[in-house]
Amino acid sequence: MLGRSAIGCEGTHGVFPKCDLTCSPCYHSADANKVRVDGDHTREQVDAQMRLLNEIRGPRAHAQLIGGEVSLLSAADHAAALQAMRKYGREPMSMTHGDFDPEYLRDVVLDADGIPRFERVSFAAHFDSLMRGRRGAVRPRSEAELDPFRARFAQMFVDLERDHGVRSYLAHNMTVTPSNLDEVASTTRAVLEMPFDMLSFQPAAFVGDDRRWKEDFTEVSIDRVWQQIEEGAGQQLSWQGTQFGDPRCNRYATGLRVDGRFVALVDAADPRDLAARDRLLAHHGGMIFGGTSTPVLVTKIIRAVARHPLDVGVLISHVRRVVRRAGGLARVLSAARRRRIRSSSFVVHNFMDAVQVAPAWELMERGVRSDDPLLRETQERLGACMYAMSHPESGRLVPACVQHSVLDPAENIELRRLLPLAPRSSITARPSGLTEVRPTGHPERSRL
Repeated sequence: MLGRSAIGCEGTHGVFPKCDLTCSPCYHSADANKVRVDGDHTREQVDAQMRLLNEIRGPRAHAQLIGGEVSLLSAADHAAALQAMRKYGREPMSMTHGDFDPEYLRDVVLDADGIPRFERVSFAAHFDSLMRGRRGAVRPRSEAELDPFRARFAQMFVDLERDHGVRSYLAHNMTVTPSNLDEVASTTRAVLEMPFDMLSFQPAAFVGDDRRWKEDFTEVSIDRVWQQIEEGAGQQLSWQGTQFGDPRCNRYATGLRVDGRFVALVDAADPRDLAARDRLLAHHGGMIFGGTSTPVLVTKIIRAVARHPLDVGVLISHVRRVVRRAGGLARVLSAARRRRIRSSSFVVHNFMDAVQVAPAWELMERGVRSDDPLLRETQERLGACMYAMSHPESGRLVPACVQHSVLDPAENIELRRLLPLAPRSSITARPSGLTEVRPTGHPERSRL
């Protein structure tokens, strides 16, 4: 799909590296938590990075507002960053550990008069038993212990839509190591019953702060994680039909969840699905639907039909196959009446170890193809990367693995000089920017 229907994903870097939880493993460099969160810096850097992405990659993409913990930004600064991303045609997703209150969410989404700033917001919440410091679950002993916190996070967005009409897209992220690999299936079963649109799993990699590396991550492969996801979903999940980037890096199955059953948008085992996919991509892959006004969207569709009228029949036939896989029209309509249909995606992102990325990237910068099989594989995967980060100072984009493995350590050392930590007494936890500032010092966290 990469380059045929999408340009891939994007992410920010160096905009707020600090986090208030401790995790093993931690993908951030050892200096990340020694940089203060500064709203002016965040807004300036987000604007500059998104501007370059827009110039190089075009007017529309999905971009992650990511760094350390996004809710350490004031609500006003968080909202301003999202607005800057939208200004450059990005569909932003805020990456968080999810340990914030409904008041903070409302302050991000609503202005001082209670008017929604956004019609829809996207958040990705990271929950796993490797995280330390979450309020109410400082040292979770199992993934199941976090299920109430997962449900509580998702419920905030259900309430937000009910009370203010703001829709949401929610992703659930989980790092996987040997210690929690066998809990991926049970976590998948639990989260599928919650209003999340995407379940994303990341096998741990030797990246970031090596003081947090406690296990042999090589035991966890992308295949083993996917098998666990399928066990939790209770069915095989076809991912080859909508593959993004290198399959050694990414697995992605997207479709609908109808009355508790996942129905793939493209079933790779059905040649008719693959033929329809390829035809529609060849004729309409470059069409952008998101962020488009209704009059423009209608005009696009009319023009597309006028150019390729036979594609209407191809699309109708494809939809019929999807409906049959879902159990037939009657079941689909019944599920729709009971609000038992929702978009659903399963994702595995398999990051690479820094010890391979650094030398592979150094050779790529010199235009050298490595003779070492492992480094050559790393170069191939970097060359097919679907996740870009922007460097306005050099006018370049780099793969996310390069950012985290090669560039983050030096970047965060420089940020320590630019944004030294404020005196301890003045630090605040998840300040809203609108509601009264809440001091730090949660009793459970102060003992960590």
